[in-house]
Amino acid sequence: MDLLEVPEHVHPLKLIDLQLEYPLYYEDEEEDDDDDEGGDLIIKKHFHGVPCDRCGQDIHVYHKHYYMCMEDSSCHFSLHKFCAELPSMLEYPLHPHPLILDENQTYSSCNVCKKTHNGMWYICSKCYFRIHVICALEVGKIVIHHPCHPHLLMCSIPNKPILCECSACGKRHEGIFYQCTICHGFTIHTECAFLPKSLLIQQTTYDAFYHTHPLTISYSFPRKDQNAKHNPKCRVCGKRFYNTEELWIYKCDKCLYYAHVDCATPTKDPFMSIFLPPGLGKTVKNYKDVDHPHLLHLPFPDETYSLPKHLFFLESGTSNYEANLKDVLHQHPLILVNPTQIDINCQTSSLLLKCHNPMKKTQLLCNGCIRPIMSSMLFYKCAEVICNFALHEWCARLPPKIDKHRGHPQHPLNLMHSNIPHSFFDVFCCAMCQQPCNGFAYCCVECGFYIDVGCGFIPEEITHKAHPNHLLSLVRSPYSYYKFCRICLTSLRRYDSLKSHLSYKCNVCNIYMHPQCTLLLPETIKRKHDKHPLHLSYLPIENHKGEYFCEVCEEDLNPHRSFYHCQDCVQSIHTVCAKLILQSETYNLSHYLKGLHDFVNIKFGDILKSDGHQHPLSFAQGIVSDGRCNICYNNFNCDMIFKCLECKFAIHYKCCERLNNL
Repeated sequence: MDLLEVPEHVHPLKLIDLQLEYPLYYEDEEEDDDDDEGGDLIIKKHFHGVPCDRCGQDIHVYHKHYYMCMEDSSCHFSLHKFCAELPSMLEYPLHPHPLILDENQTYSSCNVCKKTHNGMWYICSKCYFRIHVICALEVGKIVIHHPCHPHLLMCSIPNKPILCECSACGKRHEGIFYQCTICHGFTIHTECAFLPKSLLIQQTTYDAFYHTHPLTISYSFPRKDQNAKHNPKCRVCGKRFYNTEELWIYKCDKCLYYAHVDCATPTKDPFMSIFLPPGLGKTVKNYKDVDHPHLLHLPFPDETYSLPKHLFFLESGTSNYEANLKDVLHQHPLILVNPTQIDINCQTSSLLLKCHNPMKKTQLLCNGCIRPIMSSMLFYKCAEVICNFALHEWCARLPPKIDKHRGHPQHPLNLMHSNIPHSFFDVFCCAMCQQPCNGFAYCCVECGFYIDVGCGFIPEEITHKAHPNHLLSLVRSPYSYYKFCRICLTSLRRYDSLKSHLSYKCNVCNIYMHPQCTLLLPETIKRKHDKHPLHLSYLPIENHKGEYFCEVCEEDLNPHRSFYHCQDCVQSIHTVCAKLILQSETYNLSHYLKGLHDFVNIKFGDILKSDGHQHPLSFAQGIVSDGRCNICYNNFNCDMIFKCLECKFAIHYKCCERLNNL
């Protein structure tokens, strides 16, 4: 046992090796997962520092050794190792002669700090130069053993701030730095050098950024680890960790929570609680409800909601427009159905069974807005049982014309129920949301501008839970491939061939969202085999342990993009796989490129009578089991197809369209 006696303390002191006593500060060990079932968190042994009784400054874990009193548990006398082992001779770099330790207590002036002290001194026997022992001890403190680097780090110029770039946080600022004398360019600021091994982020960011688990420090974030974690963003500043592989971070591996060290510890920046980065933290509400009485708060609660329902029928139960079924071009008469009042013995009671019910995998979609028709709402139904034409009561009251639409203000847009110009089988591409649609359309035939009825009433301002409390305004998308949608993380400029490039933008935070992502992704979905509804999430789930994968396609899932999740069942689904029109099969790799299913605005089931085949063809979504196209001989990968229900004939929609145009 290494014992030392010093004149100012009655008990002997023991030398403590911090590396042996507190190894967690020097080794990155795996977290114990024994607390998965809600047990108490394991409290690890940390050294929080004690003051040195000789120099008065803190003893840090990176000093590696220190002396402490072991005689009495109530005695907390401690000394730096270099304070306790004062050498009899000192080589001071600012003086040409060696200095000798004088243990006699004297009162004098120090040639270094220019102040008067009482105590021991280092004096020069050849001249009158003298240094108080406290100032001399600073020489020993310029060297630390830090686990981030294999070599000793030395303080460049003690007590004299310099302007330098820190290798830990990557910031250029003024202060005292430690540097490696072997490796060129490695310097770390004193505040970064003595950052805690672990912390709770809410304690250092004024509760603006919150995470339930402690974050642990990591001295690098290699690119391969970033790729394995789906290239996460800092949860404080919102920026990625590109080109910062060697910078330090704080991380929670269980919850995929990562933050730059300077973002997680902004102790000198109290304004952080007010001025927050885009989409993160506790944003302050930047509008008043009285100034925006009809503001639309998205996402919609479930897939049955739409803009026509919200704007024309939601609150009052009626609209300003009368139902005008004579303009709805359909070959059969339509009858108004109230499912809640149907007598079980009524001739039309069978209609009740056809209402949309995802728990029974039954579908009934409105031919106007392509949203589900549930058993709790009025709707118009074709009197012919074999015909699947149906219409929400509010979709029968849509206004016949829209003036000065944001996407096409130069001409009015007229409502068209069918026979959409320049479309095959009434399938057109909406110029606003870029989704194919075969529902009703608002059209400018002169300019070839077509939009679905939902986008016909697209609001100028909204709010969205993906970026709460801030107004989002409809703007022209920036001409940049490097601006990404906050929800799906894909570029805003993917659709260059289309006529409209509009996005929702937060003018405070400079973030964007696709109109289709904000309007067409509901907050909750239900599936037949799920006990609970799945909720739309925009960040990795708090307390979620392990990797994410999709329950539908069974492929990897990026939790930094929006996805559906059930916390009770710990299940996740890609947004592109959540469209209930898919019964069992999904795209191949398409969810890596987009956030919406291609056919979210398509109603399948209509019949095409073609001269090229002896049987009627059903409009459907092609899957692998449908075989190959009889025209191009390519496989079906969830494409729109026409297939015969009597034989194995099937053809791509595009192939049929080309044949029709010959």
